[in-house]
Amino acid sequence: MITAELTIIPIGTDSTSLSEYVAAAVSALDKIGIQYQLSGMGTQIEANNPPELFAAIQVAHEAVFAKGADRVSTSIKIDDRRDADRTLQDKVSSVKNKI
Repeated sequence: MITAELTIIPIGTDSTSLSEYVAAAVSALDKIGIQYQLSGMGTQIEANNPPELFAAIQVAHEAVFAKGADRVSTSIKIDDRRDADRTLQDKVSSVKNKI
């Protein structure tokens, strides 16, 4: 299982609010059926393999352009763990169990 945190920022928009662009990116993820968790600072996604992960990132990135952005900055943090199959929720639960 590969998990990633994705932050997509449109540049040069008419407003400081970005929620409509985030909604476009998340809607694109919904359409391809990938698992994700939305947070206040980014979106975490789960994929079975690198091609699936990068396809999801591309779909979300392109959705922001389709919404009208002329420039988009995308930051990605990837955790590709191959010794165990762990979901985003597994990682959170592991920490909570140690608190």
